[in-house]
Amino acid sequence: MSILQNKRVEVIYLGEDDYQKVWDYQESIFKKTVDRKIDNRKSVESSVVPTDNYLIFCEHPHVYTLGKSGSIDNLLLDEDGLRENFAQFYKINRGGDITYHGPGQIVAYPILDLENFFTDIHKYLRFLEEAVISTMADFGLKAGRIDGLTGVWIDFEEGAEDPRKICAMGVKSSRWVTMHGLALNVNTDLSYFGHIVPCGIDDKAVTSMQKELGHEVNMDEVRARLTHHLATIFEMELI
Repeated sequence: MSILQNKRVEVIYLGEDDYQKVWDYQESIFKKTVDRKIDNRKSVESSVVPTDNYLIFCEHPHVYTLGKSGSIDNLLLDEDGLRENFAQFYKINRGGDITYHGPGQIVAYPILDLENFFTDIHKYLRFLEEAVISTMADFGLKAGRIDGLTGVWIDFEEGAEDPRKICAMGVKSSRWVTMHGLALNVNTDLSYFGHIVPCGIDDKAVTSMQKELGHEVNMDEVRARLTHHLATIFEMELI
């Protein structure tokens, strides 16, 4: 059976939405895609149905999430502290350690069948980073990578005194289908990062576009540029 590639990607804007609700929504799409791939493997070529791809954007109320490779010790709040900060906490099935989501942060969840694009998780993460780096450049910010650390950073060059993470990433994949994704700090309240060891890294700071530029940034404009760069780099056909 040959694989029918489908580079069409449906873009979905959810606005501000509860983390658990969006997680369940991701899981339902993820399962549907994986199930279709399993059915396709059992089908004759004339019966194969191409898999769909999705790019979900949202913001979350204050929430901390811990990836399966992370340590609970990197959450510095107990249950009372979470309540006092109006924050929730979830252990989840993505890679990576602990991170924060909240208002003023653009969260992108690509649910892609990578067999429609390329089958390389390392390349997938680098492409996500490249889309963010290009978006930062559109707003006059020089951003890049630090060897051995997933995500996007300001003052990332070797020897820089104060590297600051502006975008965190954590993904899950099964049968080349992805979920979870990236969190870009635009107008984020950075004080919430003070309650965790972000991504398990205790010697580097976290920043936002607002802090770096000195003014609030239009979220819709950032999301539009990020969408454009994702579509360009992955050669997506947006619908």
